[in-house]
Amino acid sequence: MDDTFAISNQKTTIPKEYIWPQKDLDLADEELKEPVVDLQGFFNGDLEGTQHAAKLLRASCLKHGFFQVINHGVDQNLIDMAHLQAKAFFKLPMSEKQKGKQQLGSKWGFSAAHAHRFSAKLPWKEMFTFFFHQNGSNDLAAVDFFESFFGEGFEEIGLVFQKYSEAVNKLSLSIMEILGISLGIDRSYFKDFFEDGNAIVRANYYPTCPEPGLTLGIGPHSDPTSITVLHQDEVGGLQVFVDNKWKSIRPRRDAFVINLGDTFMVWSIF
Repeated sequence: MDDTFAISNQKTTIPKEYIWPQKDLDLADEELKEPVVDLQGFFNGDLEGTQHAAKLLRASCLKHGFFQVINHGVDQNLIDMAHLQAKAFFKLPMSEKQKGKQQLGSKWGFSAAHAHRFSAKLPWKEMFTFFFHQNGSNDLAAVDFFESFFGEGFEEIGLVFQKYSEAVNKLSLSIMEILGISLGIDRSYFKDFFEDGNAIVRANYYPTCPEPGLTLGIGPHSDPTSITVLHQDEVGGLQVFVDNKWKSIRPRRDAFVINLGDTFMVWSIF
């Protein structure tokens, strides 16, 4: 199937490639009671606040690996700007977005429903993905991505996502430090290891669907990375499989959702 198909077009039915088996379409009927961790004490150097945050992280990671963080140090205006820029991007004509089409075997660029990889059970979404590595003050990975993949006219979104990626990268290193404390090891162990690490930055867009009861925005999966730092918009939709049932995570404008990925789970076993 050609991924030039614009799922955002107004239609009364969805193509068969997007229809999922009924057994995969069970909806969450309750919310996950994940902890909301206040990081203000950690950033202020307060020992008691830091230990409390580490305790909440430990309990969450032993149970399901999901928690939310507030007072996280990422400016709310920057978060809002990233959402606005992403929404503006996804409203562009498909011909513009396809200039940066993700190529087979590559993780980077624009993709509609992963149609370049799969032919059935396609997710009802569009996305762009880029590689982020903070080498230094002169490295503009996000700006370079948008200009090289989509051409001129994308400097503003590149600059916004550059600042956003830098801020979230800083937050992720702080979380790694608290995870080290929660495991009773040197607090700098994980932070130092990941300080020169790489990140995958992705924005997902889920257009209005004419038959939402037949498809999913994204199917069941686990993240292969170490941790995921996610900011949900007001619509929500994230669900977690816990205690043999799907549970939703309520979106909070002031919070990031954090979940452990497969890599960190395996690493922390030993």
